[in-house]
Order: sequence, then C-alpha cells, then structure tokens
Amino acid sequence: MPFAQDDNLNFTYYFSSDNMARARKTITPDPYAKPIAKPLPPSKSLPGKLKQFQAPTRADFDLVSPYGAAGDQPKAIEELTEGFKNGEQFQTLLGVTGSGKTFTMANVIKNVGKPTLILTHNKTLAAQLYQEFKSFFPNNAVEYFVSYYDYFQPEAYIPHTDTFIEKDASINDEIDKLRLRATANLLTRRDVIIVASVSCIYGLGSPSEYFDLMVRIKKGDIYDRDKILRDLVHIQYSRNDFSLDRGTFRVRGDVIEVHPSYDEDGLRIELFGDEVDRLYRFNIVTGEVIKEVEELTIAPAKHFVTKEENRAGMLQRIQMELTDRLAELDKEGKVLESARLSSRTRYDMEMLRETGMCNGIENYSRIIEDRAPGTRPFTLIDYFGDDWLLMIDESHVSIPQVGGMAEGDKSRKTTLVQYGFRLPCALDNRPMNFAEFEYMYPKQVLFVSATPGDYELKKTSGVATEQINRPTGLLDPKIELFPIQGQMDVLLYRIEEVVKNGDRVLVTTLTKKMAQDLTEFFIEANIRAKYLHSDIKTLERHELIRGLRSGEFDVLVGINLLREGLDLPEVSMVAILDADKEGFLRNYRSLIQTMGRASRNVNGTVLLFADNMTESLQKAIDETNRRRGLQEEFNKEHGITPKSVTRKIEEDLRIIDPLGDIGDDNEIDELCHPERSETESKDLSEDFTPGIRPMEPLQPSRFRKNSSKKASPGNRSAASPSNVIASQGRSNPGASKLADLERQMKEAAARLDFEEAARIRDIIRSMDV
Repeated sequence: MPFAQDDNLNFTYYFSSDNMARARKTITPDPYAKPIAKPLPPSKSLPGKLKQFQAPTRADFDLVSPYGAAGDQPKAIEELTEGFKNGEQFQTLLGVTGSGKTFTMANVIKNVGKPTLILTHNKTLAAQLYQEFKSFFPNNAVEYFVSYYDYFQPEAYIPHTDTFIEKDASINDEIDKLRLRATANLLTRRDVIIVASVSCIYGLGSPSEYFDLMVRIKKGDIYDRDKILRDLVHIQYSRNDFSLDRGTFRVRGDVIEVHPSYDEDGLRIELFGDEVDRLYRFNIVTGEVIKEVEELTIAPAKHFVTKEENRAGMLQRIQMELTDRLAELDKEGKVLESARLSSRTRYDMEMLRETGMCNGIENYSRIIEDRAPGTRPFTLIDYFGDDWLLMIDESHVSIPQVGGMAEGDKSRKTTLVQYGFRLPCALDNRPMNFAEFEYMYPKQVLFVSATPGDYELKKTSGVATEQINRPTGLLDPKIELFPIQGQMDVLLYRIEEVVKNGDRVLVTTLTKKMAQDLTEFFIEANIRAKYLHSDIKTLERHELIRGLRSGEFDVLVGINLLREGLDLPEVSMVAILDADKEGFLRNYRSLIQTMGRASRNVNGTVLLFADNMTESLQKAIDETNRRRGLQEEFNKEHGITPKSVTRKIEEDLRIIDPLGDIGDDNEIDELCHPERSETESKDLSEDFTPGIRPMEPLQPSRFRKNSSKKASPGNRSAASPSNVIASQGRSNPGASKLADLERQMKEAAARLDFEEAARIRDIIRSMDV
C-alpha cells in the first residue's frame, strides 16, 4: 500500500526520499522554549522559510462595498498603506469599537495587493470576519481555516492510576473541505485572503510536497489514461464509479470525472486516445457543464502528502531512534517502560512495513518529514511563502494565545514519552512556539485592536494609527457608576427602560454560576434572558447571539465571551457587575472591550457597579471620556448627526461557521435554562416597583481610590443574585450537590483522571435536580 493512514483521524502521509523537509536541519534545543526577546539567527535557532510558490506579482483584489470610507477611515487607510509602501514591517491600528476596522483592513489588503492571513483568537470572531470579507471580496478567494475537530480526545497516560487513554476524534467534513480549499488556493493564485484561528500554527504537512504532487492537465497534451488514474490514487483520491463523493473519481471509458476534496464543482477530463480533448467544470448534482477550461489543476485530497519512495528510510530512522531511547531507559533501570516502548514501536513499524499504516502515525511526523529533532512542523504559514501580509485581529488577545499553545501541549506529550508510550519524536508533533511564530513574520504585519497590548506597541515603538471617529458619528457610550449595594434594583429598572425602547442589554459577571443564577433571577422577574459562557457550543453561541439581535429575548448574560469583535448594534446598554474586582476580567483592556459592545447604538450606555475606584477602572473611564470628547468635536466640525449601526441578521449561521449540526431551539433552551417546577419558581417582580426610580449614579469622586478596605459581607450578599434568589425561599439542596459534583468532575479532568471525570459526569446526568 503506497500510503500510511491513521484510522481514527484520517491522518495520512505519503512517504518520500526527496522530502523538502531536509532543508530544515537547524535545531532548537527545546521545542517548547518560552518566547525570546530577540530571535537567534536562522542558522542557529529556527528553520528557514520555504520557497515562494507563486511569482511575487501584485494580487488584484476587487473590493465591493455599498459605502465609501468615512470618519477616520480615510486617514487610517492612507497612513497604513503608505507605511507599508515605505518599508515599515510592523504597524498598529488602534480602532475603537464600531469604527469600521474591518473595512479599513479590507482597503489596506486591496492597496497592498498580497495574499493575506487574518489571524484571530476564536472561531466565533473568525466566522464573523469570514462573512464580512466574503462580502467585501466576492470575486476573490476568501477562505476559512479553523480546527476541523468536532470532538477530540487526545492520547494520554495517568501515572497514579496506571491508565492509558487511546486517542479518539471526530473530524468535521465541511471544515476539512474549507481547509483544503484554503491551501489549494494559496498555491495556485495570489488573490487569497484566509481568516484563521490559532489552528494555523499547528502541523499541516509539507507545502512543497503538496505543491509538487498537484496533478496538472492541459488541453491538447498527451496523457496515458492509466497514468492519470495512478496519479489520482497516489494523491489519495479513491475510485467510486457509483457515487462521486468528495475526494473520489469515476471512470467511464475515456471520460474521467473528479470531485476535488476542496471544491463544490466536479472536474471532467475527456480523452481522445491519449490526447486530452476537452476539460470541463461541471455541477456535481445535475451534471450540467459550468464552463470549459484550457487547464485543470487537481490538488491532493489530504494535506499530509509525500512521495512513496521513502518508506525504507523512514523505518530505518524510527529503528535508530528506538535503539537510542531503549538504551536510555535501560540505563535508568526502567525495565517496564523499556519493554512497553519496544513492543508498541515495533508493532507500529511492522504495521507500516506490511500495510503502510499504523495507529497514531502523526507521532512519527518529524521522522516521516525527515526533520531534525526540535524543529517546528510545517504549518499553514509555510504555504504563503515569503511575500504576504499578516493581520492579527484583536491582537491583545490573539498574540498571548499563540504564545501559550505550545506550552499547553508539552505536559501530556512529556508524560507519554517518559513512561514509554511514545518515542521522543512525538514531542515534535506540536504547534509552533512563539519564537518560531515571530521568525515567520512576513515583511508586512498589521496589529489590529481597540486596546493594543504592550507587545504590539513595542514592535511599533509606541506608535499607533488611531481610528477614533466612526463613520456613523456614534460616540463612545456614556458611563454611569453605581455602588454594589442595591445593584439588582438599579439593573432591573434600567433593563425595563431599555426593553421599552426596543433595544437589548448585555450583562457581564465574573463566574458561570453567577451568570446562570442571574439569568434565572431575570426570568423570574419577567425579563426574557439567556446566558452565554464557555460551556455553550460554538454554533449555539451564534444562535444565541442571533436570537438576541432578532428579539427572541432581551438580555444576554455572559462572562468573557461578550468582549472582542461581537457586532451587536441592537445593544444599547452594557452592565458590568463587580467592576472593581481587579484581574483578568476587569483589567483596563477587558473593561474597554466590554464597554465597546454598546458603541454601535446611538443610546449606548455602560453601567458600572463598584465600591472602589481601581487603577484599571479609572484608566478605562478616562480613555472612554477622551475618545468621546474627540468624537463630539469631530461631529460638530463636520456637521454629523450620530445614528445607530444597521446590520443584517443572518438566518443560517452554518454558512458562516459550518461546525456541524446543532439541536433545535428547544434543545438549546433546555441547555441554557433547565426546567423548574412551579414550587421552585416565584415571581420576584412583586418586590420591585417600576414607578419608583432607584438611586442615581455615583460620581467618581465618591469612590475610595485604590482602597484596600473591602465592602462588608453583608453589603455584598445583598447584591448577589444567588443570595437574592435564596432569600426568597428558593434554596435547592440538589443544586448544591450538583455544583459539588461538577467541581469534582473538573478537578478530575484537570489532573487527567478522565475515568473518574467520566464516572462523575454520568452521575450528574442521572440526577434530577
């Protein structure tokens, strides 16, 4: 068999003796090294960049938009474009929420004219950006590159219970297609924009082999039919004469039809003897010809492709590494680990020798690709070559996330190697570390954020292109401050005011438990509310956001997901509870980002509930007021009347982020709001009189600056939604037990005791609380 395949992950390699990876012979002492301030020369640290697959000609991007640049956009577009033309490598766009940063980015892409990677920190924002850039560039290749796993259970070993957990995963076929289309377009055209998550720094296979193995057929050329079929099989297409599914081909006489793994259309090759007579693109469903073409390029069906001559050499290298590792284990007296590693590895080698496949083949990727120990894997970034543009959206979050990926992967792999389950080469099946990511920077990098981090500002010597004034004339939201005592009365009253005006509300808390309790409290006060946090699946998050915008409910309660990038023009009020709790969720940048969710509505208001004026809180208030002052002055100078943003509500979010099917609305509602019996429920609105206005906002001067004195427990408890609900006689002993079990389950998962976590999970599922 000419290939090796992992049954669980559809993880396939083709073997090669002339793998381009041989050019990557430099060694990094520790593949999980922390970021370094100044990268070492390539010859001493990191692998060099790969060849340019396309001639570095200017890419022709066709920007389509019903509106032109306005506000600060023209100035920002001009400054950024000129900066790149003048040779600046790093630039920062400091754009406030709602100022049209995406449109500015689109114009810079058009002006620079290079393949572009837009990196963001989560799938939700990636889906939104993909949709927006698709609409801006309908005639260009805008692609979506995120993790294709619907479910992934990594291989792991738990030493204290001597438990080994096999790898298990489910790959989303639609996302796999989009990823393949992204790389195929990168190697065949220049006008490509790829919106990606941090999945782009994980191993992807050699782009040189992928490029070299593309099947290219021209009209009028001489081709042997059987050679075409062999070439298709070699790049992992399978023959199916009955159903032309993705990644298959069929043969009818001298007609060969191929359904590329990355395309919606089929490709038809008509031969006259050994001469290529006609080439077509056709509709897979109807068979109707879309157009006749002069040339076809068929990219491999999988990313991990190499030529097959290298099998013997690969097995020899595995044997050499096994011999060295067994000697180390024997020297340390680890007899069991040595026997285990020898047995597992020799079994894998025998499977590779006899069948061309083995389970967990990706753990040998460094050997298969003939890379030196410690070198990084090939990633999506390698497919860009040298001449491209990198844009890092919400850079203050995305950059730290990139830096943390390699560290998170290290512990599990080290345990597997230490206890004889894997060879040390498994450690090189990893994401890039931050130093390697920095080394891969192209000549033009744009950081985009409303609150740039220290790293970005250092790269640009503290200089940022500001985009403060919005095309709509909208101002940053008004800020009102309230003490924590009595915050529920204030919140209920203000929510009712907003809802009467037809607007929506976001409320942010510090914990999942508080978000859920607060949502129940709102529901019992006859307010239509739902909560959103990390336990909600990706597409269900989209459905919740769509439901908020369309008016299915009025209040969305969240923790950390209601920050960067969410475009919610219907939201006119954001309430931030415990705003004085200094930390990750209440630092300066987090506060600015959360406040920004109310910046797309002309009535935007932020309610801050706090007893102390922290440094972060004061800085966020001062910056918001500074921006608001500049915006008022700009509007007055140009005669602009602020107006709310209008944005179409997408009906089917699967076309934006096709991560698989989700349940119906009832299933989502049950997930967010478990049913409660009548005896548990009680209308709390009777304790609140809408006709009486709660206390007025506090002035900043009334706060205790940087006070270390805490508010009394009595005052705090009165403001807690959990305690408000409990005070009404709704305490639920079952809920306490459930919370305790959830805590135990998470602790078990954190220490990698997945069997215990699964046992507790089953108990939770069986409970009727």
